[in-house]
Amino acid sequence: MARSVAVVRVIVVGAGVVGTMHAWHAVNRGHEVVQIERETEARGASLRNFGQIWVSGRAGGEELETALRARELWEEIGARVPALGFRPNGSLTPVRGDLERAVAEAAVARPDAAARGYKLLTPGEARAINPALRGDFDAALYCERDAAVEPRTAQLALRAELLRSPGYTFLPGREVREVVGERAVRDDHGEVHTGDAVVLATGAWLGGLVRELAGPDLPVRRVRLQMMQTDPLGEPLTTSVADADSFRYYPAYASPALDELNARQPQPATAAEHAMQLLMVQRADGGLTIGDTHEYEHPFAFDTVEDPYDHLTGVVESLLGRPLPKIRRRWAGVYAQCTDTSRVVHRQRVRDGVWLVTGPGGRGMTCSPAIAETTANELGW
Repeated sequence: MARSVAVVRVIVVGAGVVGTMHAWHAVNRGHEVVQIERETEARGASLRNFGQIWVSGRAGGEELETALRARELWEEIGARVPALGFRPNGSLTPVRGDLERAVAEAAVARPDAAARGYKLLTPGEARAINPALRGDFDAALYCERDAAVEPRTAQLALRAELLRSPGYTFLPGREVREVVGERAVRDDHGEVHTGDAVVLATGAWLGGLVRELAGPDLPVRRVRLQMMQTDPLGEPLTTSVADADSFRYYPAYASPALDELNARQPQPATAAEHAMQLLMVQRADGGLTIGDTHEYEHPFAFDTVEDPYDHLTGVVESLLGRPLPKIRRRWAGVYAQCTDTSRVVHRQRVRDGVWLVTGPGGRGMTCSPAIAETTANELGW
Protein backbone atom coordinates (compact mmCIF):
# COMPACT_ATOMS: atom_id res chain seq x y z
CA MET A 1 0.00 0.00 0.00
CA ALA A 2 1.29 3.46 -0.82
CA ARG A 3 2.57 5.59 2.02
CA SER A 4 0.03 8.04 3.40
CA VAL A 5 0.70 11.75 2.81
CA ALA A 6 -1.44 12.94 5.74
CA VAL A 7 -0.01 12.81 9.24
CA VAL A 8 -1.57 10.04 11.31
CA ARG A 9 -1.45 9.35 15.02
CA VAL A 10 -0.33 5.86 15.97
CA ILE A 11 -0.74 4.32 19.41
CA VAL A 12 1.85 1.57 20.01
CA VAL A 13 1.32 -0.69 23.00
CA GLY A 14 4.55 -2.39 24.01
CA ALA A 15 8.14 -1.15 24.09
CA GLY A 16 9.97 -4.31 23.12
CA VAL A 17 11.83 -4.46 19.84
CA VAL A 18 8.70 -5.16 17.73
CA GLY A 19 6.76 -2.28 19.27
CA THR A 20 9.72 0.08 19.14
CA MET A 21 10.32 -0.67 15.46
CA HIS A 22 6.66 0.14 14.73
CA ALA A 23 7.17 3.45 16.52
CA TRP A 24 10.41 3.98 14.57
CA HIS A 25 8.79 3.54 11.16
CA ALA A 26 5.83 5.75 12.04
CA VAL A 27 8.00 8.57 13.38
CA ASN A 28 10.38 8.37 10.43
CA ARG A 29 7.43 8.67 8.06
CA GLY A 30 6.45 11.91 9.74
CA HIS A 31 3.65 10.64 11.96
CA GLU A 32 2.78 11.16 15.61
CA VAL A 33 3.35 8.25 17.98
CA VAL A 34 2.33 7.52 21.54
CA GLN A 35 4.13 4.42 22.84
CA ILE A 36 2.83 2.83 26.04
CA GLU A 37 4.78 0.29 28.11
CA ARG A 38 3.56 -1.37 31.29
CA GLU A 39 7.10 -1.60 32.74
CA THR A 40 9.50 1.30 33.24
CA GLU A 41 11.30 -0.21 30.26
CA ALA A 42 10.74 -3.42 28.34
CA ARG A 43 11.98 -6.42 30.33
CA GLY A 44 11.11 -9.38 28.12
CA ALA A 45 12.62 -11.31 25.26
CA SER A 46 13.76 -8.15 23.47
CA LEU A 47 16.53 -7.85 26.08
CA ARG A 48 16.98 -11.54 26.93
CA ASN A 49 18.35 -12.64 23.58
CA PHE A 50 21.59 -12.85 21.63
CA GLY A 51 21.20 -9.63 19.67
CA GLN A 52 21.72 -11.68 16.54
CA ILE A 53 20.48 -10.56 13.16
CA TRP A 54 20.29 -14.20 12.13
CA VAL A 55 19.86 -14.71 8.39
CA SER A 56 21.61 -18.06 8.12
CA GLY A 57 18.95 -20.45 9.37
CA ARG A 58 15.82 -18.80 7.99
CA ALA A 59 13.40 -20.73 5.80
CA GLY A 60 13.55 -19.91 2.11
CA GLY A 61 10.94 -17.60 0.67
CA GLU A 62 9.07 -15.04 2.79
CA GLU A 63 11.04 -15.68 5.97
CA LEU A 64 14.41 -15.23 4.29
CA GLU A 65 13.19 -12.19 2.36
CA THR A 66 11.97 -10.66 5.62
CA ALA A 67 15.27 -11.38 7.35
CA LEU A 68 17.34 -9.93 4.49
CA ARG A 69 15.21 -6.79 4.38
CA ALA A 70 15.51 -6.49 8.15
CA ARG A 71 19.28 -6.89 7.87
CA GLU A 72 19.35 -3.91 5.49
CA LEU A 73 17.20 -1.87 7.85
CA TRP A 74 19.30 -2.74 10.91
CA GLU A 75 22.40 -1.56 9.10
CA GLU A 76 20.70 1.71 8.06
CA ILE A 77 19.40 2.32 11.57
CA GLY A 78 22.74 1.35 13.09
CA ALA A 79 24.52 3.96 11.00
CA ARG A 80 22.13 6.57 12.39
CA VAL A 81 22.15 5.24 15.97
CA PRO A 82 25.70 4.01 16.71
CA ALA A 83 24.71 3.07 20.28
CA LEU A 84 22.82 0.09 18.81
CA GLY A 85 26.22 -1.55 18.44
CA PHE A 86 25.37 -2.88 14.99
CA ARG A 87 28.19 -4.91 13.48
CA PRO A 88 28.17 -7.10 10.35
CA ASN A 89 30.10 -9.88 12.06
CA GLY A 90 28.79 -12.91 10.13
CA SER A 91 28.62 -16.35 11.71
CA LEU A 92 30.53 -19.63 11.72
CA THR A 93 29.10 -23.07 12.42
CA PRO A 94 31.97 -25.55 12.90
CA VAL A 95 31.19 -29.16 11.93
CA ARG A 96 32.77 -32.49 12.77
CA GLY A 97 32.48 -35.73 10.87
CA ASP A 98 30.91 -36.66 7.56
CA LEU A 99 27.29 -36.43 8.73
CA GLU A 100 27.52 -32.84 9.96
CA ARG A 101 29.61 -31.83 6.96
CA ALA A 102 26.97 -33.25 4.60
CA VAL A 103 24.33 -30.97 6.13
CA ALA A 104 26.60 -27.96 5.64
CA GLU A 105 27.28 -29.02 2.05
CA ALA A 106 23.54 -29.27 1.40
CA ALA A 107 23.08 -25.75 2.77
CA VAL A 108 25.79 -24.37 0.48
CA ALA A 109 24.03 -26.06 -2.46
CA ARG A 110 20.75 -24.25 -1.80
CA PRO A 111 19.60 -21.92 -4.60
CA ASP A 112 19.48 -19.04 -2.10
CA ALA A 113 22.94 -19.77 -0.64
CA ALA A 114 24.50 -16.72 -2.28
CA ALA A 115 21.84 -14.42 -0.83
CA ARG A 116 22.73 -15.69 2.64
CA GLY A 117 26.47 -15.47 2.02
CA TYR A 118 27.02 -19.17 2.66
CA LYS A 119 30.49 -20.65 2.19
CA LEU A 120 31.95 -23.91 3.43
CA LEU A 121 35.39 -23.18 4.87
CA THR A 122 38.35 -25.29 5.89
CA PRO A 123 39.45 -25.01 9.52
CA GLY A 124 42.30 -22.74 8.44
CA GLU A 125 39.97 -20.46 6.49
CA ALA A 126 37.56 -20.32 9.44
CA ARG A 127 40.35 -19.43 11.88
CA ALA A 128 41.56 -16.70 9.53
CA ILE A 129 38.12 -15.11 10.02
CA ASN A 130 37.78 -15.99 13.72
CA PRO A 131 41.15 -16.83 15.33
CA ALA A 132 39.49 -17.58 18.70
CA LEU A 133 38.25 -20.93 17.34
CA ARG A 134 41.27 -23.02 18.35
CA GLY A 135 39.41 -26.27 19.00
CA ASP A 136 39.19 -29.22 16.65
CA PHE A 137 36.69 -29.26 13.80
CA ASP A 138 36.70 -30.45 10.21
CA ALA A 139 35.03 -27.54 8.39
CA ALA A 140 32.79 -24.55 9.13
CA LEU A 141 29.69 -23.12 7.49
CA TYR A 142 30.13 -19.35 7.11
CA CYS A 143 27.17 -16.98 6.72
CA GLU A 144 28.40 -13.54 5.72
CA ARG A 145 24.99 -11.85 6.07
CA ASP A 146 24.57 -12.48 9.79
CA ALA A 147 25.05 -9.51 12.09
CA ALA A 148 24.60 -8.45 15.72
CA VAL A 149 23.43 -5.60 17.95
CA GLU A 150 23.52 -5.09 21.73
CA PRO A 151 20.16 -6.37 23.05
CA ARG A 152 20.37 -4.91 26.56
CA THR A 153 20.78 -1.36 25.25
CA ALA A 154 19.19 -1.40 21.78
CA GLN A 155 15.74 -0.29 22.92
CA LEU A 156 17.24 2.48 25.04
CA ALA A 157 19.29 3.71 22.08
CA LEU A 158 16.33 3.63 19.72
CA ARG A 159 14.15 5.43 22.25
CA ALA A 160 16.73 8.13 22.82
CA GLU A 161 16.68 8.82 19.09
CA LEU A 162 12.87 8.70 18.93
CA LEU A 163 12.62 11.22 21.77
CA ARG A 164 14.41 13.73 19.58
CA SER A 165 11.19 13.92 17.55
CA PRO A 166 8.50 16.28 18.89
CA GLY A 167 5.88 13.90 17.53
CA TYR A 168 6.92 11.01 19.78
CA THR A 169 5.67 10.42 23.33
CA PHE A 170 6.76 7.54 25.57
CA LEU A 171 4.49 6.60 28.49
CA PRO A 172 6.12 3.95 30.72
CA GLY A 173 4.59 2.33 33.77
CA ARG A 174 1.11 2.11 32.23
CA GLU A 175 -0.77 -1.07 31.44
CA VAL A 176 -3.38 -0.88 28.71
CA ARG A 177 -6.56 -2.44 30.08
CA GLU A 178 -9.24 -1.78 27.47
CA VAL A 179 -9.93 -0.91 23.86
CA VAL A 180 -12.40 1.94 23.86
CA GLY A 181 -14.60 2.12 20.77
CA GLU A 182 -12.42 2.38 17.69
CA ARG A 183 -8.73 3.27 17.61
CA ALA A 184 -8.48 4.12 21.30
CA VAL A 185 -7.21 2.40 24.45
CA ARG A 186 -7.58 3.10 28.16
CA ASP A 187 -4.64 2.55 30.49
CA ASP A 188 -4.62 1.71 34.20
CA HIS A 189 -4.23 5.40 35.02
CA GLY A 190 -7.69 5.94 33.53
CA GLU A 191 -6.31 7.87 30.56
CA VAL A 192 -7.70 7.26 27.07
CA HIS A 193 -5.29 7.39 24.12
CA THR A 194 -6.89 7.90 20.73
CA GLY A 195 -5.21 7.60 17.35
CA ASP A 196 -5.79 6.71 13.74
CA ALA A 197 -4.35 3.24 14.40
CA VAL A 198 -3.47 1.15 17.44
CA VAL A 199 -0.74 -1.52 17.29
CA LEU A 200 -0.62 -4.04 20.11
CA ALA A 201 2.96 -5.36 20.18
CA THR A 202 2.67 -7.09 23.51
CA GLY A 203 5.27 -9.82 23.07
CA ALA A 204 4.70 -12.87 25.26
CA TRP A 205 1.85 -11.17 27.15
CA LEU A 206 -0.97 -13.18 25.58
CA GLY A 207 -3.53 -13.14 28.38
CA GLY A 208 -5.82 -10.41 29.65
CA LEU A 209 -6.67 -7.87 27.00
CA VAL A 210 -4.99 -9.85 24.22
CA ARG A 211 -7.09 -12.95 24.94
CA GLU A 212 -10.20 -10.82 25.20
CA LEU A 213 -9.57 -9.23 21.80
CA ALA A 214 -8.13 -12.14 19.84
CA GLY A 215 -10.12 -14.96 21.42
CA PRO A 216 -8.95 -18.20 23.02
CA ASP A 217 -7.70 -19.72 19.76
CA LEU A 218 -4.91 -17.26 19.07
CA PRO A 219 -2.39 -19.32 17.03
CA VAL A 220 0.56 -18.25 19.16
CA ARG A 221 2.37 -20.09 21.94
CA ARG A 222 4.87 -19.08 24.58
CA VAL A 223 8.40 -20.55 24.55
CA ARG A 224 10.87 -20.39 27.42
CA LEU A 225 14.66 -20.38 27.07
CA GLN A 226 17.76 -20.29 29.26
CA MET A 227 20.94 -18.35 28.50
CA MET A 228 24.10 -17.10 30.18
CA GLN A 229 26.80 -14.46 29.85
CA THR A 230 30.48 -14.66 30.76
CA ASP A 231 33.15 -12.29 31.90
CA PRO A 232 35.22 -10.80 29.04
CA LEU A 233 36.90 -13.45 26.89
CA GLY A 234 40.12 -11.46 26.70
CA GLU A 235 40.26 -11.62 22.90
CA PRO A 236 37.89 -10.87 20.04
CA LEU A 237 35.33 -13.44 18.97
CA THR A 238 34.97 -11.89 15.55
CA THR A 239 31.89 -13.79 14.39
CA SER A 240 28.80 -15.24 15.99
CA VAL A 241 29.24 -18.98 16.52
CA ALA A 242 26.76 -21.86 16.35
CA ASP A 243 27.23 -25.59 16.67
CA ALA A 244 25.92 -28.31 14.39
CA ASP A 245 22.95 -28.91 16.70
CA SER A 246 21.59 -25.63 15.32
CA PHE A 247 21.09 -27.49 12.03
CA ARG A 248 18.34 -29.47 13.78
CA TYR A 249 16.32 -26.38 14.76
CA TYR A 250 16.48 -24.05 11.77
CA PRO A 251 14.43 -24.67 8.61
CA ALA A 252 17.17 -23.62 6.17
CA TYR A 253 19.04 -26.83 6.97
CA ALA A 254 16.23 -29.27 6.20
CA SER A 255 17.55 -31.88 3.76
CA PRO A 256 18.04 -35.63 3.37
CA ALA A 257 21.48 -35.06 4.91
CA LEU A 258 19.84 -33.63 8.04
CA ASP A 259 17.45 -36.57 8.18
CA GLU A 260 20.45 -38.88 8.14
CA LEU A 261 22.22 -36.85 10.83
CA ASN A 262 19.15 -37.04 13.08
CA ALA A 263 18.79 -40.78 12.48
CA ARG A 264 22.42 -41.79 12.87
CA GLN A 265 23.79 -39.18 15.27
CA PRO A 266 21.15 -38.10 17.81
CA GLN A 267 21.80 -35.20 20.12
CA PRO A 268 23.38 -35.90 23.51
CA ALA A 269 20.75 -36.64 26.15
CA THR A 270 20.88 -33.22 27.85
CA ALA A 271 20.72 -31.34 24.56
CA ALA A 272 17.79 -33.45 23.38
CA GLU A 273 15.91 -33.12 26.68
CA HIS A 274 16.14 -29.34 26.59
CA ALA A 275 15.90 -28.90 22.78
CA MET A 276 19.32 -27.24 22.75
CA GLN A 277 21.66 -25.65 20.29
CA LEU A 278 24.72 -23.49 20.77
CA LEU A 279 24.49 -19.87 19.73
CA MET A 280 27.21 -17.53 20.94
CA VAL A 281 27.87 -13.81 20.43
CA GLN A 282 30.48 -11.53 21.96
CA ARG A 283 29.13 -8.44 23.67
CA ALA A 284 30.61 -4.96 23.50
CA ASP A 285 32.31 -5.49 26.87
CA GLY A 286 34.03 -8.66 25.63
CA GLY A 287 31.78 -11.13 27.44
CA LEU A 288 30.02 -13.96 25.63
CA THR A 289 26.26 -14.46 25.45
CA ILE A 290 25.69 -18.21 25.22
CA GLY A 291 22.54 -20.31 24.82
CA ASP A 292 20.03 -21.74 24.41
CA THR A 293 17.27 -24.12 25.41
CA HIS A 294 13.61 -24.41 24.39
CA GLU A 295 10.73 -25.28 26.70
CA TYR A 296 7.22 -25.52 25.25
CA GLU A 297 5.05 -27.21 27.89
CA HIS A 298 3.15 -25.11 30.39
CA PRO A 299 3.46 -24.39 33.22
CA PHE A 300 7.06 -23.31 32.73
CA ALA A 301 9.61 -23.96 35.43
CA PHE A 302 10.17 -20.98 37.73
CA ASP A 303 13.88 -21.74 38.14
CA THR A 304 16.84 -22.44 35.88
CA VAL A 305 18.57 -25.81 35.77
CA GLU A 306 22.31 -26.43 35.57
CA ASP A 307 22.63 -29.37 33.17
CA PRO A 308 22.07 -27.23 30.04
CA TYR A 309 24.69 -24.73 31.20
CA ASP A 310 27.17 -27.54 31.81
CA HIS A 311 26.49 -28.92 28.33
CA LEU A 312 26.94 -25.53 26.66
CA THR A 313 30.16 -24.91 28.59
CA GLY A 314 31.60 -28.16 27.26
CA VAL A 315 30.59 -27.38 23.68
CA VAL A 316 32.05 -23.86 23.81
CA GLU A 317 35.31 -24.98 25.38
CA SER A 318 35.72 -27.67 22.71
CA LEU A 319 35.39 -25.01 19.99
CA LEU A 320 37.52 -22.36 21.65
CA GLY A 321 40.15 -24.84 22.81
CA ARG A 322 40.34 -23.09 26.17
CA PRO A 323 38.39 -22.76 29.44
CA LEU A 324 35.34 -20.54 29.42
CA PRO A 325 35.60 -17.32 31.44
CA LYS A 326 33.60 -17.07 34.66
CA ILE A 327 29.84 -17.05 34.18
CA ARG A 328 28.60 -13.61 35.16
CA ARG A 329 24.85 -13.94 34.60
CA ARG A 330 22.26 -16.64 33.99
CA TRP A 331 18.67 -15.95 33.01
CA ALA A 332 15.49 -17.31 31.52
CA GLY A 333 13.17 -15.58 29.08
CA VAL A 334 9.87 -16.19 27.33
CA TYR A 335 8.91 -15.23 23.80
CA ALA A 336 5.77 -15.64 21.69
CA GLN A 337 5.90 -17.90 18.64
CA CYS A 338 3.32 -18.65 15.94
CA THR A 339 2.16 -22.24 16.28
CA ASP A 340 2.56 -22.44 12.51
CA THR A 341 6.30 -21.88 12.69
CA SER A 342 6.51 -21.23 8.95
CA ARG A 343 4.75 -17.90 9.54
CA VAL A 344 7.01 -14.94 10.21
CA VAL A 345 4.54 -13.18 12.51
CA HIS A 346 0.87 -13.16 13.49
CA ARG A 347 -0.73 -9.90 12.38
CA GLN A 348 -4.47 -9.64 13.12
CA ARG A 349 -7.05 -6.86 13.10
CA VAL A 350 -8.78 -7.39 16.43
CA ARG A 351 -11.00 -4.29 16.28
CA ASP A 352 -11.52 -1.55 13.72
CA GLY A 353 -8.24 0.31 13.64
CA VAL A 354 -6.63 -2.01 16.22
CA TRP A 355 -3.97 -4.52 15.15
CA LEU A 356 -2.25 -7.25 17.14
CA VAL A 357 1.31 -8.02 15.98
CA THR A 358 2.89 -10.91 17.85
CA GLY A 359 4.47 -14.33 17.59
CA PRO A 360 7.72 -13.83 15.67
CA GLY A 361 9.35 -16.36 17.98
CA GLY A 362 13.12 -16.47 17.80
CA ARG A 363 12.95 -14.25 14.71
CA GLY A 364 11.88 -11.20 16.72
CA MET A 365 15.23 -9.46 17.05
CA THR A 366 16.23 -10.37 13.51
CA CYS A 367 13.05 -9.50 11.67
CA SER A 368 11.42 -6.72 13.73
CA PRO A 369 12.40 -3.79 11.45
CA ALA A 370 10.91 -5.52 8.40
CA ILE A 371 7.84 -6.77 10.33
CA ALA A 372 7.11 -3.19 11.39
CA GLU A 373 7.77 -1.86 7.89
CA THR A 374 5.22 -4.31 6.50
CA THR A 375 2.64 -3.20 9.05
CA ALA A 376 3.24 0.44 8.15
CA ASN A 377 2.93 -0.29 4.44
CA GLU A 378 -0.21 -2.39 4.83
CA LEU A 379 -1.92 0.22 6.99
CA GLY A 380 -0.90 3.03 4.65
CA TRP A 381 1.16 5.08 7.09
